[in-house]
Amino acid sequence: MLSLLAAAALAGFIYGISPGPAVLALMGISAGQGRGAATRFVTGLLAGDAVWAALALAAIIGAQSIGTLVFDVLGLLCGFYLLWLGFAALRARPAGADAPLVTPSRPLLRGLAFGITNPKGYPVAVATFTALLSAQSAALHWGLLPVLVAAAVLGSFLAYGILVALTGLAPMRRLYRRHEASIVRASGLIFVGFGLHALAQSVPGLLARS
Repeated sequence: MLSLLAAAALAGFIYGISPGPAVLALMGISAGQGRGAATRFVTGLLAGDAVWAALALAAIIGAQSIGTLVFDVLGLLCGFYLLWLGFAALRARPAGADAPLVTPSRPLLRGLAFGITNPKGYPVAVATFTALLSAQSAALHWGLLPVLVAAAVLGSFLAYGILVALTGLAPMRRLYRRHEASIVRASGLIFVGFGLHALAQSVPGLLARS
């Protein structure tokens, strides 16, 4: 039991700390608004992580994939959301002298949106959890799902704690502010790329159903 919980927590940690649009957004929020806003942002991310961890673990325990329709719809939403973020970053202009380029007014809601529409989402979650839990698959059953999800969320929480601590360091904040324009523009291009990839993955499946 303890080994299963440890594996789920490690999977959540790896899932949370691996690079992606959310990590880039966290850097900007932490540098521009401080650790308090960054903490609210990652709190929103945790809600999304709980959803993806639950779906991935349900698929593994059930030894079958969840129906693809829900992921195609989420992929479509994710794609449009990331395109919006990307174009907003590419067009961003500072509000005044020394003002940050991007300043989300509601970090918690922004984190929640990022978590639910995370482009890593289901495929990465399934791959990570499968790699770490497959050796103990015989011990998995539906009764363990809640505690495994809780362990995974704890792992993600630890990962985000490390990221918030690192991005909140004065040298990191100075580095970000010094090169903010370049980082924001590059992040915008990455968001657009992720968005187009999400649409390319989800649209064909939805069109096939129609």
